[in-house]
Amino acid sequence: MIYNTQRKKLPMPEYGRGIQEMVDYALTLTDRGERQRCAQTIVNIMGNMFPHLRDVPDFKHKLWDHLAIMADYKLDIDYPYGAIQRKQGGSKPAPMTYPMKKIRYRHYGALLETLIRKLAEMPEGAEKDGLTLLAAAQMKRSLGNWNKDAMDDDKVVMDLEHYTHGAVRLDKERFEAFMEPYEKAQSGRTGMAFRNAGRKGKRKN
Repeated sequence: MIYNTQRKKLPMPEYGRGIQEMVDYALTLTDRGERQRCAQTIVNIMGNMFPHLRDVPDFKHKLWDHLAIMADYKLDIDYPYGAIQRKQGGSKPAPMTYPMKKIRYRHYGALLETLIRKLAEMPEGAEKDGLTLLAAAQMKRSLGNWNKDAMDDDKVVMDLEHYTHGAVRLDKERFEAFMEPYEKAQSGRTGMAFRNAGRKGKRKN
């Protein structure tokens, strides 16, 4: 048995090995007219593989360009849109550098950590108090996304204080009052979901 990993690498894997074999066959044809008809047939089959893209501008043009790439630019035919040059296609973009940041608590994420640092630099006042409550609410939601059992107000208070080295202290009672409407709404949605699921499970008489 021969695995695909042992075969020639496909220049455009999205079309599959069958289409590539058709292109390879077209390269062996010596009669130009026959080679042209074969290329047209291949392009039609390629287009049928992606019918939802037929209305995309330059869709046909892209198919012919892809044919040239799969033929390694060696298919001698009359391209309806002009033959694509090797330097214009097939080149890989330069790799992008991935931003590596050290996150103290990964479940909160880098953006929330940056927000908390900015929060610690703000002067005392109503704006800082309001933003503290919003940041703490997002911290609690992030804890819930990570682990529902970890959604603990005491942990949010402690983590926020540790993050800011004591510069930001969250009033737990005020935070609980702030979160109460949101948590009631969430519990209401959960109850409604269970009730709806129960109705769907009942058979009609």
